Amino acid sequence: MKTWLITGCSSGFGKNLAETLLSEGEQVVVTTRKPETIQHFAEKYPQTALCLRLDVTKKDTIDSAVKEAIEKFGEIDVLINNAGYCLRGAVEECTEEEIYAEFNTNFFGAVRMIQAVLPHMRKAGSGAIINYSSIAALDTSAGSAFYGAAKCALEGLSCGLRKEVEPLGIKVMVVEPGPFKTDFFDRSIDINPNRIAAYDGTANKRKVKISDLSKVDMKWCDMGRACKLITDIIQRPDTPHHILLGSMAVGIGEKFVKDRAEEIQKWKEASESLDA
Repeated sequence: MKTWLITGCSSGFGKNLAETLLSEGEQVVVTTRKPETIQHFAEKYPQTALCLRLDVTKKDTIDSAVKEAIEKFGEIDVLINNAGYCLRGAVEECTEEEIYAEFNTNFFGAVRMIQAVLPHMRKAGSGAIINYSSIAALDTSAGSAFYGAAKCALEGLSCGLRKEVEPLGIKVMVVEPGPFKTDFFDRSIDINPNRIAAYDGTANKRKVKISDLSKVDMKWCDMGRACKLITDIIQRPDTPHHILLGSMAVGIGEKFVKDRAEEIQKWKEASESLDA
């Protein structure tokens, strides 16, 4: 039995990951900014679910949650940084406050969580950290530049962190999901109200929230199987550094690698000509 701490459990991946793990008998620290949305876990799994208020932008709530988790379960084996949202708007339109808020949750929130749990994982000599990125880190759409930028920052963090903690027995895995039928497209979208007409054909097309996903023509992924895959492969000896979720994500990942390789080859001679 392992102890898992998950952020952003009121809906979407966080909620489904918590249910998957608890149904398998694992111990889960279920967290969200609004604890009333997760109390059903404590009622259904009174011995193995610890439901706590945690806001990744507020260090005091993080420290308190980690302390309670250690007091109840003795350790935190796996941290899943899932909390996040998407700011929609053209780069020129978005305010500095909006941009900082996006990074404060999606990037600095993960940093705070990692810094809070690492001392306990180092002491144990084992552990795993799962950081939720996005296919936007590989191919960012117009209108989502700052969301993609925050996810790129998280991927860079994960790469450097992995090299620091793998020698200590701690794994780091990045999850890059494709499309899932969650309320992310509604509740987790923050739309910038400014509108510059020049971007009506690009960024402004993305300024929508979608509550009825049945009207969207897209190849959706199965949430249950995705949660099972993530919780299984993080415990394997050959855990990957990155895992793409769904055929759309795989296609974007393959195109990213192919395009980058072609560009490197095209400009290889110019690049290498700079060697002193």
